[in-house]
Amino acid sequence: MKVAYLGPQGSFSEEAAFRYFTSDDVEWYKSDSIVDVLEAVWEGKADKGIVPIENSIEGTINITADGLLTYDLFVEAELIFPVSLHLLTLKGASLEDVREVWSIVPALAQCRDFIREAKVKSKQFDSTSAAAQAVKNQERKDVAAIASQYAAEVFDLQITKSGIQDCSNNHTRFVVISKEPVLQREDRTKTMMLISPTEDYSGVLSSILNVFTALSINLSWIESRPTKKQLGTYHFFIETQNGLHEEKMTKAIAILEAYGHDVRVLGSYNTTKL
Repeated sequence: MKVAYLGPQGSFSEEAAFRYFTSDDVEWYKSDSIVDVLEAVWEGKADKGIVPIENSIEGTINITADGLLTYDLFVEAELIFPVSLHLLTLKGASLEDVREVWSIVPALAQCRDFIREAKVKSKQFDSTSAAAQAVKNQERKDVAAIASQYAAEVFDLQITKSGIQDCSNNHTRFVVISKEPVLQREDRTKTMMLISPTEDYSGVLSSILNVFTALSINLSWIESRPTKKQLGTYHFFIETQNGLHEEKMTKAIAILEAYGHDVRVLGSYNTTKL
C-alpha cells in the first residue's frame, strides 16, 4: 500500500502518517503540497493520503477543503494530533544566545507571546521542518526553529525551551483519504457531506441546518466555501456525529435532496487520537 503525505522530512504531517500507518508493507509517497497529496490519490499514484483539514487555533485548512471540492475522493478516517511547539537550537546553545526564530507562519503566530517576551526577531519558512533543517545546516547558535520534538530528533537538535505555544490545547485534525468509498459500515460514528444548494435564496443555510436539528443530529463541523460561480454563493461542508448507516442520516439526506440541494457524502468514519 502506497500512502501520500505532505513533506518535507520532520513535518507534523509526516509524524502523523508514521504514527497512524504502522504496517510493514507501507510505501511512502512524500509530496510537496496538500494539492499534490490529493492529486496523487486521485491519479492512482498512491492508494491513500493523509492531509490536515483543521487546526484548533487557526481553523479550517482551506486548501484541503477546496481540494475535496475538486477531486472525487472520500474520507475514511480522521486523526486528532496534539501539536506541541518547541524552541530548537544547536546543541550547546542557550536561550540567551537566540536572537532570531524561524518557522512557518501559523507556528510563529501560535507562539506570538513567547516571541514578544523573548524580544527576538522572526523569519518565515515554508514549514517547521524546513526551519529546523536550516538551523542545523547553518550551524548558528543565535537562531532557533519553532518546531516539534519529532523534528528535533530527525535533525539532531536540542530542545532549548519546550511548549512555547500560546495555547496549550492545540490540536490539528487530519483526514485519511482514498478513491474508494467505505460508507455503510455500522461501526462508523461520524459522517462528512458536501451540500450544494441548487438555488440561492434567503435563509438557505438555515433551512439546511433545520433538517439536522429536527432529526436531533449533532454537528461537529460546518464550513462554507465559495462556489466560484457567483459572489455570495457557497458549498457547505457538514460533519455529523452519526454514522451514515443510521436511519436518521438516511432521512436527513432524503429531505435535503427533496429541498433541491445536491448532497455528496464524502465519508463515514471514526476518530483516532494519536
